[in-house]
Amino acid sequence: MTQAPPDAATAAIIQHFLTDVAHVKVLGIAYHGHGSDWAELAMPFAPQQLADPDYGIIASGAIFTLMDSAAGFSVMITSRAPVPCATLDLRVDYLRAPKPGATIIGRGQCYRRAREVAFVRGQAHDGDTGDPIANMAGTFMFTRTPAVGR
Repeated sequence: MTQAPPDAATAAIIQHFLTDVAHVKVLGIAYHGHGSDWAELAMPFAPQQLADPDYGIIASGAIFTLMDSAAGFSVMITSRAPVPCATLDLRVDYLRAPKPGATIIGRGQCYRRAREVAFVRGQAHDGDTGDPIANMAGTFMFTRTPAVGR
């Protein structure tokens, strides 16, 4: 299934995420896809992400950062604007190590928004959504009141 190109508001959010969030840039995280309440980011393998150079496995901290970014990105997608939000709580349960040299896909879904808080869930995988690397659950707080949904 082919995804339609992002509209102007979503393109602005994507551009903000990829250029203005320093750790996203450093890790080489890229836009992968989105829907009305979800967003996917991809983190291609890079040597600086290695936990153990002998095995070629990406460090769990890099995967955590990918999931935090995908979760925050999904909150912004539901806001339809780059609304500032802060991670209040983020739990990542690692299920297995990624395949050596693999690109990791992180998907966050903002499944509930309240006035000041958003709730997100998601998972990371290395190509097979049926065999995830990690599951994620998080809570985000808006650092200023979002204009959408008032």
